[in-house]
Amino acid sequence: MLVPMREILEAMDRRRQAVAAFNVYNLESLQAVLEASRETGAPVVVATTPKALRYAGEAFAALLVEALRNHSLPVALHLDHGKTLEDVVWAIRHGWTSVMMDASHLPFEENVALTRKAVEVAHAVGVTVEGEIGVLAGVEDDVQGDVPRFTDPEEAARFVEATGVDALAVAVGTSHGAYKFKGEPRLDFDRIQAIRDRVPAYLVLHGASGVPQDLVARAERYGARLAEARGVPDSMLQEAVRRGIRKVNTDTDLRLAFTAAVRAILTEHPGVFDPRAILGAAREAMKETAIHRIRVLQGGMHG
Repeated sequence: MLVPMREILEAMDRRRQAVAAFNVYNLESLQAVLEASRETGAPVVVATTPKALRYAGEAFAALLVEALRNHSLPVALHLDHGKTLEDVVWAIRHGWTSVMMDASHLPFEENVALTRKAVEVAHAVGVTVEGEIGVLAGVEDDVQGDVPRFTDPEEAARFVEATGVDALAVAVGTSHGAYKFKGEPRLDFDRIQAIRDRVPAYLVLHGASGVPQDLVARAERYGARLAEARGVPDSMLQEAVRRGIRKVNTDTDLRLAFTAAVRAILTEHPGVFDPRAILGAAREAMKETAIHRIRVLQGGMHG
């Protein structure tokens, strides 16, 4: 059941939970996320970046829309990190129900102006819009933040009022990629609370993969080089949800699960050359990873 992301965010807010958003790249990652949704009975957000869409092509875009329409639970199809108005318009025309206008790299007034245009276009056809204030560190797909800049609560309030966005991605200590922290993981929970107290938009946490150490260890056992890869602990995610986060993005964790599973099956079963066996193992690993993430976010309730 393909729905605007705002409907899912409203439901999450009532439950004091957060929806899990997963970036997908191919059939197996899509299947893994939808199977995780079915097994947990939870709505999810399926996200694609412009780079992923360039890689997979328009046939994959049509497959995404059709698969999500036929899903038994509410699911939103979200454009992650759209950098131009053209990205946003393309996604809307092809059936996406949510778009992110990420102009956070621009000066504040330019960010407001471009995001407001995206809101005008999207809201005219019932599509949800996510904006961003602040800069995350790290690199993932075409997203790079060299110098992190935390979101200012007052600036966030002005941004939401001026643009009318439904959701707001905030920078509070996370980063893109598998190497999120040097030393102890830290998130600015008070900043999350302060933003939540000032803005009506639903808050989104990017760069929030957990980087499970069992996946890192498994991948390294079969030749990967991921030393010092670290993510956001489950307990910190749950505290972020308690403070007001309503959507949590996951990309790196599915990549790790995929990589570990493929490396393992090719090493342990050198006679296997059926792509369905190789990618099937990866799909199962991604599904289990997605199920864990969904359950963590379902547990982030008050009381």
